[in-house]
Amino acid sequence: MNEARAFVGVTGALLMAGLGGCATSQIVLVGQARPPISPAQVQIYLQPPESPYREIANLSASSRGSLAVTAAAKMDKVVTRLKEAAASVGANGVLLHGVSDQTAAALGAGISTDSSHSPYVHGVGTSVLFSQEAGDGIAIFVEPNQEN
Repeated sequence: MNEARAFVGVTGALLMAGLGGCATSQIVLVGQARPPISPAQVQIYLQPPESPYREIANLSASSRGSLAVTAAAKMDKVVTRLKEAAASVGANGVLLHGVSDQTAAALGAGISTDSSHSPYVHGVGTSVLFSQEAGDGIAIFVEPNQEN
């Protein structure tokens, strides 16, 4: 029974270590940053907008470290992180290049018992494959429409 508890504890610790960690978004400035805005003000564009716009930064983000389980939830997390990154440099839009599935890591753990009184060893093991969504785009500032 103690071996099972130890196994669960070790597996849980490894699982949490695998979920945490590295940066989940990156920003590389290619233009002049603007004052930060709310991520709610950032719009996602699949094609360049018709209004004039300025490129501010190249962005990349992943769902790594999130508790999202489904592919749709992971994709939502990537879009949220892209919007947050764009907002932090004052961009009001993200020209999305794409979102794709990536294998993030495989994690295995096991525990065994050995008794010098028996020729047999008892053990338990498990492994988990982590996948994540990742996306990239360009943070842009779309000029307000100035029609009179």
